[in-house]
Amino acid sequence: MKIRLYNSKTKKKESFVPIDSNKVTMYVCGITAYSFPHIGNARGPVVFDVLARVLRRQYKLTYVRNITDLDDKIYDAAQKEDVKISEITQRYTKIYQEDMSTLGVEEPDLEPLATEHIEDMIEMITVLMDKGHAYENQGHVFFNIDTFPDYGFLSNRTEEDQISGARVQPSEIKKNQRDFVLWKPSSGDIPGWQSPWGFGRPGWHLECSAMAKKYLGETLDIHGGGSDLLFPHHENECAQSICSHSGQPLANYWVHNGMIDFDNVKMSKSEGNLLLIRDLLQEVRPEVIRIAFLTTHYRKPINWNEALISDSEKKLDRLYGSIRKLGQILPGDPSEDVINAVSDDINTPKALSELFALAKSINNAKTDKEAKDIASVLIGSANLLGLMNEDPEKWFDSDADVDEVLVEQMLKDREEARLNKDFVKADEIRQKIESLGVSIEDGPEGPLWKKL
Repeated sequence: MKIRLYNSKTKKKESFVPIDSNKVTMYVCGITAYSFPHIGNARGPVVFDVLARVLRRQYKLTYVRNITDLDDKIYDAAQKEDVKISEITQRYTKIYQEDMSTLGVEEPDLEPLATEHIEDMIEMITVLMDKGHAYENQGHVFFNIDTFPDYGFLSNRTEEDQISGARVQPSEIKKNQRDFVLWKPSSGDIPGWQSPWGFGRPGWHLECSAMAKKYLGETLDIHGGGSDLLFPHHENECAQSICSHSGQPLANYWVHNGMIDFDNVKMSKSEGNLLLIRDLLQEVRPEVIRIAFLTTHYRKPINWNEALISDSEKKLDRLYGSIRKLGQILPGDPSEDVINAVSDDINTPKALSELFALAKSINNAKTDKEAKDIASVLIGSANLLGLMNEDPEKWFDSDADVDEVLVEQMLKDREEARLNKDFVKADEIRQKIESLGVSIEDGPEGPLWKKL
């Protein structure tokens, strides 16, 4: 099995070759724990969960996904509620972990907290200052962009774009307006730690560099995150890590997932269209949300709307429907086609098409044994994507009070009428079926029904 990944650093798809042939290191940026997670916070974890599942089939993987529990947004939230900062971070970290688990995202191997690694961050700043890559001014420590000529290589941004993209206010205490903060002073109720530059706290970008190094070494195999983190966060991570590591790269492969839009409008607080995972789960089943993420290739934006949810539910109905009459089936090994699809730059749309091909083969199977053998492969393949973890009858449990035998016979009669081009009769049968409180969806593998 050869894995290929699109590398944001080289802007092309490459064969994946780990530093160590037996093990792989992967670091993915997690959340800032100050509010309820929204669906944009979930896409990355689902994508990298699928990648982790594929990597674990071949390598010993160490997967780190951090929690940022020190940030001005956190302090503002605590102040508004008049509670301790730890109450905010612990509450929303727990909610985030619960939501990810509900969506079928397996836990990373390590989930470090930023507040537990302040000494590691101070140590990295000290190294950068000793090597002439950082300077202190009025209790602030800044990374000196001018000492790193390759700054901008990851995001491929011009100097003008870097200034506008960083979204920081001009400052007279910087040597270069592109310089970013490594340490800043704390006062009043804002948390801080003692350092050689006074009482303060680290800059956001520094956290990931320090934690990645501590747990995975100076150079990682894979560093992942949302495309919105490419600049300035990941660009700044590269600069400070490379300079503190005497030129060694921070990561060999940079993998970024696309964002989520609502009917082609970017999801953001300013647009007022943030959709919380907790709210969505009140109306939509977890696997429907997960397959909705996987229907679009991970590098492309997802246009989130009701049509996507409806289509995603129908997809799962089709998959579960193909094994519904077969009794208990244990998952088998995934099909090579599904493994190859996911191994080719996490091509989940292709992998899903292979699942539907398996479902069609089950429906066309000539014997019960043949159907069950294919169903075992289907379930194992779907499990690789984190899907089809429920019992089929439980999935369709809302249909329990419908006479299934009657509905199935009427569907056969309708199909026969359609084959005979007696569309009036076919339409009459459809109306009778729908009068039972059942909806019909015609698809390439035949009609599917479910209780309204």
